Amino acid sequence: MNGTFGELWIDADYMAETTALQAKMKFDTAEVTQARNLKKGYKVTGISGSGTVKLNKVTSYWLKRAAQAIKKGKAIRGTIISNLDDPEAFGGERVRLKDCIFTEIPIADWEAGKLGEESIPFNFSDFDVLDAI
Repeated sequence: MNGTFGELWIDADYMAETTALQAKMKFDTAEVTQARNLKKGYKVTGISGSGTVKLNKVTSYWLKRAAQAIKKGKAIRGTIISNLDDPEAFGGERVRLKDCIFTEIPIADWEAGKLGEESIPFNFSDFDVLDAI
């Protein structure tokens, strides 16, 4: 599937300036030892979701959102919906990332002669597959 056909919404806001999204679930494991067995075993002890949204810098969306939350002493939270719908694929894939907490927001980041870009890391607690291929 070609990422050129990806789309992203944060809450109800369509993020046309998005260039990339990565979201993944990590399984925390603990080693389990067993008598008379030299092979290591593992038990899942926790699961955590994390990711990054990359965008072209075209608005002050994140700066304004960070300022509002920080001044109120609140976390920056939201729901992300990702849609990847390549017309040459066998269908589209749509996923909802729930209870996202954006963990880092750039306040100022620019360099002469370069197009502005923002990378916004986040954690999330759960996800739903809305459409699958």
